[in-house]
Amino acid sequence: EVQLVESGGGLVQAGGSLRLSCAASGFTFDSYAIGWFRQAPGKEREGVSCIRSSIGSTYYADSVKGRFTISSDNAKNTVYLQMNSLKPEDTAVYYCNARNAWGQGTQVTVSS
Repeated sequence: EVQLVESGGGLVQAGGSLRLSCAASGFTFDSYAIGWFRQAPGKEREGVSCIRSSIGSTYYADSVKGRFTISSDNAKNTVYLQMNSLKPEDTAVYYCNARNAWGQGTQVTVSS
């Protein structure tokens, strides 16, 4: 069974940083793409970033390019999302996704 557990969200002022973690289990970690999505109140869930560590491939939405960095630690089966220069519009629940499974989400709130 695929399980994904996010952590690391919180309240931060604009310009600040947070690092989200997604701990994965139940599948061969580095064989699949793992993505971060977010959903703000009243908006649809959107893709933020994705990594496939076996081929060294990453993807970023235009809205976060240059500010967010995705990485993985295969020994810990964990994917990270380092978020810098946060903006109020980054406020959302952030979800981890792999193999059609979703984590429970972690709230990120950026105050102006």
